[in-house]
Amino acid sequence: MFKKTTCSFIAGAVMAMTGQAAVAQSGEITVGYFLEWPMPFLAAKADGAYEEAMGMTVNWVSFDTGTAMSAAMASGDVQMSVSQGVPPFVVAASGGQDLQIVDVAVSYSDNDNCVVQSNLEIDKDSADELAGQTVAVPLGTAAHYGFLRQMDHFGVDLSSLTVVDMAPAEGAAALSQGDVGMACGWGGALARMKEYGNVLLTGAEKEELGILVFDVTSAPASFVAENGDIVAQFLKVTADANAEWAETQSDEMLETIAMESGMDIEATRASLETFSFPDIETQLSDDWLGGNAATFMKGVADVFVESGSIDSALESYEGTVNLGPLEAAAEM
Repeated sequence: MFKKTTCSFIAGAVMAMTGQAAVAQSGEITVGYFLEWPMPFLAAKADGAYEEAMGMTVNWVSFDTGTAMSAAMASGDVQMSVSQGVPPFVVAASGGQDLQIVDVAVSYSDNDNCVVQSNLEIDKDSADELAGQTVAVPLGTAAHYGFLRQMDHFGVDLSSLTVVDMAPAEGAAALSQGDVGMACGWGGALARMKEYGNVLLTGAEKEELGILVFDVTSAPASFVAENGDIVAQFLKVTADANAEWAETQSDEMLETIAMESGMDIEATRASLETFSFPDIETQLSDDWLGGNAATFMKGVADVFVESGSIDSALESYEGTVNLGPLEAAAEM
């Protein structure tokens, strides 16, 4: 299933390439994002800041997973995706889709995790008891990568588990009904999962193991090449929204973000408390897109290859990071 999905959206990538520039020239673009994933850019989305800065119509379409974002960008239906997980990006790039990372959207080690059904009474000291359980995992996502790394850490043989591909919302429902022993996901769905179970490792514990969790803004390389100025303007608006939230965290902005993400105020506040939004200078540093990101992506790809989720990894992922638009945004 995983490999078939990869192949299906790669097939449309070449056909989509020539259409990417034409879409922008038509005076509008389509951008993918997630509901139940509250971020400051949603306030800018609501007040028309992107349209004003870019001088064009921005159509927004929501997705359930980052793999679906890859498929939409491959088909040419979407020109940019905000907060695509690094693992689905890596899957697409490893399969031959010519995508590029243009910024770090959010870092969130505590807002992406796996939750074990309470009735099982399994924690990090008894994780080996997961053998035989059915697990809901959105394949090819950050949650999938975290799941694989945690199972490796605990020595749980993947062949002893029945892994079912479910979007986070579906996994949360399955966990609540007792249909699965563990579910993995993020955002509002993760919050609902926690009502019926417990995590094995905290965000800090995962980071100690080198399990980073961050999302990116991504786009087809052809679109970035033809529309670098448009991408830079988009990133500048996003950065300004992040800076405003960091400075004010106003109730008005919180309410707008909650409304745009389809969440209530308290759930939105709780999610935002687990997020960090690196500024442009930080993103361009060696710790992030200036160096470490490509190395991290290689590690993600190698884990997926070892688990049989993808056929092969690229020799290097440096070519999948394009700093040009972000550097231009820094000068605006």
